[in-house]
Order: sequence, then structure tokens, then C-alpha cells
Amino acid sequence: MKKKEEERKTQIMKAAYNVVSELGYDNVTLQNIADNAGVSKGVVHYYFNSKQNILLELLDSITNQIYKYELEAIAQQQTAITKLKAYLEAVFVSPQKNRKFYSVYLDFLAQANGNADYKRINMNFYENCWGIGEEIIELGKKEGVFSKEIDTLTNAKMMRALIDGSLIQWLTSNEEELHQFYKESCINSILNLLQYTKE
Repeated sequence: MKKKEEERKTQIMKAAYNVVSELGYDNVTLQNIADNAGVSKGVVHYYFNSKQNILLELLDSITNQIYKYELEAIAQQQTAITKLKAYLEAVFVSPQKNRKFYSVYLDFLAQANGNADYKRINMNFYENCWGIGEEIIELGKKEGVFSKEIDTLTNAKMMRALIDGSLIQWLTSNEEELHQFYKESCINSILNLLQYTKE
């Protein structure tokens, strides 16, 4: 695809993200997306043959971007604890970005039961997240800061459950200023889960 077409497609995807976060999945129309992108409905149709097609690509794109961002954050650190903290900083990126992502993501999850493609994308996202958790836990076991007795994959899954649970609880609390509290509580809960012992 030519650069101009790639840019136009990205513009439409950003517009879809904005509109889903504002109106909710069920209420979005192709016209809403076109209006937000500042293009005609025909232009949106040229790149995507349906609303479903746009939203499918949107879910795939945002979950992949988030995974890459989190992966890059931990790659810059050397120890299990600094990797864990960098991971949590990347996840709890900001109240505004977290609110937008989880508003959209929860809307998609509500559709997932009846949509095999959404289920597949979501499972791929979680497997990627568990992979990050496994890397941190295995390193911590080698360093002697996490218990060698714990099961790595089980605890990687529980780590992500604590992260998403904390952010969803923060989101539903509707209190922006509690973002930091939930981040710190989440880190402490994960350290307890992994039976952290200071070096």
C-alpha cells in the first residue's frame, strides 16, 4: 500500500477509536467515523467494506500497539523488579489514555462471546501479556527475588488479572485521582503474589 493510502487508513482507524470511546460500540456508524476523520463516507468504504471490518482491525491494532509498548518498556531494564515496575508504568500510562483504552476494550469484550475473530484477537493479546509476565517471573526466580516454588504461567496470568482488575475498578470508580493509588496497590499485590523477597 502506498504511503498516502497507509496514512489515510491510519487516520480512519484513529477516528474509529475516538468515536467508539465517545459513543460506544453499538452506536457507532460509518458516517460517525467519516465525520471524525474529516473524510466522506465513500472514502471510509474504499478502505473498509463494513463497520465490522474497521472495528476488527481496530481491536487488532490497539492491542498490538499496547503489547509492543509494554514489551519495549521492559526491554530497557535489566532486573526483574525494574522490569516489573517499567511494565506497570507502561500499563498505567495515564488516566486519560487508560480511560479511553478500557472504555473501548470493554465494549469489544462485550461483543466477544458471539464473535470468533474478537475472541481470537483477545486471546492473542492475553498470550502476549502472559509472555511478558513469564519473562519477568523467570528472571526473578533466577535472581532469587521471587519464590522458586510458584508456577510461572499461572502467576503470569494472575499478574495480568490484577492489572486489568485494578484498572477496571479504577475506571468504574470514576475518580481520576485514584489512578496512582491503583497503580501502587497493583504493584504491591503482584509482589505479594510472587512472594517477593528483597535481595
